Amino acid sequence: MTERMDIFTRNVPGMTARLRSATVAVAGCGGLGSNVAVALARAGVGRLILADRDVVEASNLNRQFFFLGDIGRRKVEATAEHLQNIRTDLDLVLHDLMVTPDNTASLFGDAEILVEAFDDAGEKIRLIEAWTRAFPDRFIVCGNGLAGYGRTGDLKVVRTGRIVFCGDMESDMSGGLAAPRVLTVAAMQANVVVELLMGGSP
Repeated sequence: MTERMDIFTRNVPGMTARLRSATVAVAGCGGLGSNVAVALARAGVGRLILADRDVVEASNLNRQFFFLGDIGRRKVEATAEHLQNIRTDLDLVLHDLMVTPDNTASLFGDAEILVEAFDDAGEKIRLIEAWTRAFPDRFIVCGNGLAGYGRTGDLKVVRTGRIVFCGDMESDMSGGLAAPRVLTVAAMQANVVVELLMGGSP
């Protein structure tokens, strides 16, 4: 309790108590997911469910919340360790596996909100469809268009029912990925999650 109160002394009034009881799931622990998870942990979310099937590679270090010593480690394990180094009171549930339409509900069913943080467009679509079919009353916050650099003014939040998209809505990874834009979109996703948990509407 002492540690948590010290960490959140500068938090927005009323936010710590609400987020402490929240459970948020993050599907994918790469450029978006690892940074979203860090932002949500620092904001005060009490429980995070993380899922990813990959290992950390050197090429990930230009934008993902990993370090040289993480290369070769499972992404969910490395992410969990870094989160625990920020907050030892954080409750973590880890799934080191592929997320599919068949296991989406069982993996993430305890979450109030799901963050979609996949690279592959097909996996994104399948996850959105599986989540909205299983939990039509719950939000999913997705990344959509974050490649390149600059053009910060093109980044936006677009809501369609219970689906919220963050990004420029057009760029794809063929344009290359760099930390400034990826982290900006990740922060947008985390900010939307906090806003929704606090009762707002993006």
